[in-house]
Amino acid sequence: MSKVIIRNFDEFSAFIGREIGTSGYHTITQEQIDLFAKATLDFQWIHINPERAREESPFGGTIAHGYLTLSLIPYLWDQIAEVRNYKMLVNYGIEDLRFNQPVRVNDQVRLRVALKNITNLRGIAKAEMSVTMEIKENPRPAFSGTILFLYHFTG
Repeated sequence: MSKVIIRNFDEFSAFIGREIGTSGYHTITQEQIDLFAKATLDFQWIHINPERAREESPFGGTIAHGYLTLSLIPYLWDQIAEVRNYKMLVNYGIEDLRFNQPVRVNDQVRLRVALKNITNLRGIAKAEMSVTMEIKENPRPAFSGTILFLYHFTG
């Protein structure tokens, strides 16, 4: 899978209304879920107790934190596109986010990204990207929404 190369505002804006790409699959492991629980202090049993989750949850095992799946956006976005010639990237916001389906331990997920719009704010590019996290062999996505990044291009 080759990355899309984006060198400037004009090359980015060529994707308005189009899909930019899809990442490779990433497997959500129990170790990753446990580390996320420690980092966020969110120790709900549905995430970190495999035995109890097998017995008591409707999912038959543990599930990833919704915010864990969301936090994978930068990692998976980096597999899709290589944005060049910027001096700074800022996470600016998330709009209309919906967690649609839980991600079970050992599920494979990938990110699909399309550019909704990009605006030049006096030299800063505000990219509005539609994101969908797909779960392999599941027709419903883990989440969908719009993320906003600010790119400070160098030229």
